[in-house]
Amino acid sequence: MTAKTGRKSRTLRVGIADLRHAKERTLAIARGEITPGPHDPKVWFPSAESFGKVLSTGNRELLARIQDERPASLQALSALTGRAVSNLSRTLRTMEGYGLVELRRGPRGTLRPEVPFDSIELQVPLRAEAAE
Repeated sequence: MTAKTGRKSRTLRVGIADLRHAKERTLAIARGEITPGPHDPKVWFPSAESFGKVLSTGNRELLARIQDERPASLQALSALTGRAVSNLSRTLRTMEGYGLVELRRGPRGTLRPEVPFDSIELQVPLRAEAAE
């Protein structure tokens, strides 16, 4: 349980695998050749560098702010952070593509950002074939 929310802590597991290995793994799962384990990554980044860019210190702070403040819209988040709505929209769309944030439709087409986890666990193989 987290102290702030009173709910069970949730961890998003992410891994590093180049596009070829991630695609091969996905197809093997679809064919039933691999059964993902409960501690296997659910999200894959193509490189450690891309992980670092998407989850920079500023972006992790943004996720924490969304989780703590629960803004009702991107406009409300902009007011909280001082970042332009266009900048937030671009950043959050990228994060949404990796499953790091969910953008929910609100009244009159507004987007409400949500962070569905409390922590991120990164698995980094030393060799590309280890991601298989």
